[in-house]
Amino acid sequence: MDFSKIPSPAFVLDEELLRHNLELINRIRNEGEIEIIMAFKGFAMWSTFPLVRQYLSGAAASSLFEARLCAEEMKTRAHVYAPVYFENEFDELKSYSSHIVFNSFNQFHKFYPETKKAGHHISCGIRVNPEYSDVSTDLYNPSLAGSRLGVGIEEFPEELPEGIEGIHFHVLCESDSYSLENVLKSLEARFGKYLHCVKWVNMGGGHLITRRGYNHNHLIKLLRDFKNKYSVDVILEPGSAVAWETGVLVSKVLDLVENKGIKTAILDVSFTAHMPDTLEMPYRPKIIGAKEPDKNSKYLYRIGGISCLAGDFLESYDFGHELQIGEQVIFMDMIHYTMVKTTMFNGVNHPAIAIWTEDKQLKIIRQFGYDDFKNRLS
Repeated sequence: MDFSKIPSPAFVLDEELLRHNLELINRIRNEGEIEIIMAFKGFAMWSTFPLVRQYLSGAAASSLFEARLCAEEMKTRAHVYAPVYFENEFDELKSYSSHIVFNSFNQFHKFYPETKKAGHHISCGIRVNPEYSDVSTDLYNPSLAGSRLGVGIEEFPEELPEGIEGIHFHVLCESDSYSLENVLKSLEARFGKYLHCVKWVNMGGGHLITRRGYNHNHLIKLLRDFKNKYSVDVILEPGSAVAWETGVLVSKVLDLVENKGIKTAILDVSFTAHMPDTLEMPYRPKIIGAKEPDKNSKYLYRIGGISCLAGDFLESYDFGHELQIGEQVIFMDMIHYTMVKTTMFNGVNHPAIAIWTEDKQLKIIRQFGYDDFKNRLS
């Protein structure tokens, strides 16, 4: 990627790297004899969907807008799950849905009769809480005591209501196949008798199958054994894996300030507006040419965002040289779970969205302006 050709700020996806991830995911799908769909909550850059559709046939949606995007741009109906559904949206939502998962039996009994009026078959499921997760950050752990996500075994009826064809769970986050194995043990211990009564099991997201070192053979065996044991179709819906390490956020230094011996490089991007995970959870992005500080570090700079939020910064990196105003600062792995969360807080403009194509050309997909900010607030 030739960074000299990229305007700042800009999210830039590398098309060749995306294809590499998709080819790997497709291999897992074929060898595991399962279905893998893309989760829009992690990656919804629909300008890439013509490429994605060559490898993945569906997507997971958690709202009316995501389901409509699936129908319009993935050219297929969505696998839908949401904690609750809106009465005034459900009629339209079901037209975009092939599967609808309910978060409670209350929601199922309320909306299931409506699914039968859709004009096409909608396969309904219930989300369960296996009560196991190795996710260490509470914000991302849906198995905590008192979780609102999924039905616990204590709330389950003796028999599944007529119309429930699937069971869904989602308790992982950037996890490996051994974490999934532990979840399945807990799921079977609690819900084993119900697994024999359904047509499919959706194992949700959090399967980081494109991370280096992931044990694909272990995953394939695990999924095939589960599929054969219960005679069910198995579905995965990874959020991060599709766009993992496929692109960057290009920024530049606008000013250098110092206070009490702490130097801060103020960039043309915002962490709260453009990279909220860096503030919401213990996530620290890598920067090309920079490293974590140590006792020998001499060129330490905090990285400051452009908004007026006092906490819009990251603690110091060691850049190995004195930063200059106008110098590029390039954040790595900024496509999944970043673009989908951006805002225009404080009137801060959104970075451009671009693709570095497989023939090594920069393709600007969209640039933003005042109207994008104003029209959200009218």
